[in-house]
Amino acid sequence: MASSYLSPGVYMEEVSSGSRPIEAAGTAVAAFVGFAEKGPLNQPTLVTNWTQFTQNFGGFVPGSYLAHSVYGYFANGGGSAYIVRVGSESVAEPPVLRGELPAAGEDNRIAFAVRALPAAAGGAPLTVEVVGGQDPADESFTLLVKRGGAVVEAMEGLTVRRGPSNVVTAVKQQSKLIEVEETRGARVATLPRQGVEVPLAGNAIEPAARVEPNVYVGNSADRTGFAGLEAIDEITMLSVPDLMAARDRGLLDDEGVRAVQDAMITHCELMRDRVAILDTPPSLNAQQVKAWRAEANYDSKYAALYWPWIKVMDPLSGAPAFMPPSGHMAGIWARNDATRGVHKAPANEVVRGAIALELNLTKGEHDQLNPDGINCIRSFPGQGIRVWGARTLSSDPEWRYLNVRRLFNYIEKSILNGTNWVVFEPNDPKLWDSVKRTITMFLRRVWRDGALFGSTPAQAFFVKCDAENNPPENRDAGMLTVEIGVAPVKPAEFVIFRLSQFADGAGLEE
Repeated sequence: MASSYLSPGVYMEEVSSGSRPIEAAGTAVAAFVGFAEKGPLNQPTLVTNWTQFTQNFGGFVPGSYLAHSVYGYFANGGGSAYIVRVGSESVAEPPVLRGELPAAGEDNRIAFAVRALPAAAGGAPLTVEVVGGQDPADESFTLLVKRGGAVVEAMEGLTVRRGPSNVVTAVKQQSKLIEVEETRGARVATLPRQGVEVPLAGNAIEPAARVEPNVYVGNSADRTGFAGLEAIDEITMLSVPDLMAARDRGLLDDEGVRAVQDAMITHCELMRDRVAILDTPPSLNAQQVKAWRAEANYDSKYAALYWPWIKVMDPLSGAPAFMPPSGHMAGIWARNDATRGVHKAPANEVVRGAIALELNLTKGEHDQLNPDGINCIRSFPGQGIRVWGARTLSSDPEWRYLNVRRLFNYIEKSILNGTNWVVFEPNDPKLWDSVKRTITMFLRRVWRDGALFGSTPAQAFFVKCDAENNPPENRDAGMLTVEIGVAPVKPAEFVIFRLSQFADGAGLEE
């Protein structure tokens, strides 16, 4: 209705057109679930780079693949990720140095956690020893780091006079083998005295009798496990690399592994906007992975499986180690989306950080695995290690290719997010035209990006919203129906060149 004007004059009004352009939804936000050195339990935490991950969850930990997978994700082009630290398992607490140091009285003594850095891995275990600081008149002390009884580092003149941060900062600047963290109020694991060496075994996942599948799966109501990720709409990829870490340690059997992977697939099918990236068990040859795939019997357009494991440099030991590929694959998906677009299959891409494969398969072996939806990673002379498969685990030919599934996720999510303004608007021809125009403009941009097949927009997609698919009975029920059809591009999975001989002079004329 027009505004009420009470005095003569010129008035300006801003009028909304009603419809709004559809903004493209994000396609490359990963979620990782696993064991970490520290950090909040069962609380999805957003990190955008490796430094943020280490600040929140610590570094590389023996017995866990989570940190390695997240590192591989960022190294391969990943931009944002949600981390969910789970655990009936926990990371072993490092030995603690009780602050038997004068700090203006007995009540002000400070506890410090001292742990070995990854650079200290290998050789004999490290030990630490406090020298000095026992006499109230002497407020400085020396911290010795030993290996095999020999001093390898000595940090002198440490004091708590200016607060505990002085010790933390000084050790960080001087030591390449240990780090110190104030732990006032924390449980003290060891009470060393002057001249007593305390062993530093380093951080490791503590053994447990068993890890139940529900540790990973969690509960959506309690926001635990990956079920708690239902509350985060922007996630498009799900990886649980530490599923295989628990299996390696005998904490989870093959049946439990399949139960968790089934739950991952169910979660993604429920959300309808994300894809599960699955790992196989390690040390499988081509025949074994084919048998494992058949036994698992997955059939979903919301899941992809990669094999074999990749060899990377392990910062903990300084030696190569095999890792499940799902984290690196998630990074490649993100990189592919940024450089080419979600419509391009995330394959024929170099795996950054991979120095070898657990098994170099032959073409004959690949011929047996690709039809089963096993996306193989292969090494080509002079071309590096590349992803050489782009299939889902679906038996439906319409959803065979991963890029088709992810393209539809992108289109559906973009349209859903961009048409909220339609709700509660008058359901009349004016609204139908606005909705049709808004979606058509968006799909025309998608077509121009090369994501849809057809030389014209009419060949690539259609949008129908009129009285025919919105009859009176639907309008009376408060329903607005929009029919959309798109023709996605399919990857050139099999490139065939037909070559033949022809007699001299019998070729095609110019």
